[in-house]
Amino acid sequence: MSTTTQYLSLKNKRVFITGGASGIGAAMVRAFVEQGAYVAFIDIDQTAGEQLVNKLHDFTAQLCFQVVDVTKHNELVEAISNATERLGGMDILINNVANDMRHRPQDVSPQDWQSCMQINLDAAFYASQAVFAPMRKQKSGVIINFSSINALIGPKNMVGYTTAKAGLIGMTKSLAKDYGRYNIRVNAILPGWIATDKQLASYLSEHQEKQWMAAMAIKKRIEPSEVAKLAMFLSSDDSAMITGQSITIDGGRT
Repeated sequence: MSTTTQYLSLKNKRVFITGGASGIGAAMVRAFVEQGAYVAFIDIDQTAGEQLVNKLHDFTAQLCFQVVDVTKHNELVEAISNATERLGGMDILINNVANDMRHRPQDVSPQDWQSCMQINLDAAFYASQAVFAPMRKQKSGVIINFSSINALIGPKNMVGYTTAKAGLIGMTKSLAKDYGRYNIRVNAILPGWIATDKQLASYLSEHQEKQWMAAMAIKKRIEPSEVAKLAMFLSSDDSAMITGQSITIDGGRT
């Protein structure tokens, strides 16, 4: 039996997800279409995006995938415009795209820094800017920014990433105030270590996992589907008076 709440208010909602082809993004694409929403998602990885659409073949009519490099402003804005026109509006924006690039501070070049900000911070602002007009017109909307607990704990060799993710917390606060008069809610999700395929393949060692578990109150891996459940709640009418908040999901790590 499914433990996922069914949100009647998400049925037929129009959702745009950045970085939706894999990891947490893919879990959210799946979760929202299963709620009866229409989902447009973008990713730079064409193969992964097409594979996800194929996996969700029962929901093909509810899905739209576009290959987009979010560091290219025009591509991002055009993709949102295309999705909004195709779906007849836009109800929910999820700024999920990220790259947790790692560099020693002394090795960060101007190009490294700029690229990190473009992916992890700038894209979220430009996407939020692009959905404002349709959301204002319909007098409702939800924006969810994906920050990270790394913005709170500041791990080594991730200064660009943590700076960008901290910026998203401030952006969330400001946009919540700017957009609130139009009944547009803006919140941030701060995941801890999530057991995505990328993390499991690239960064997880037995020693590292032991360290994480020792620091967590609930000593279990956090699956992408659990983050998707939080995103659905924050997108639903059940959270109608929650805005400007940064909500952590890390098993009690922080």
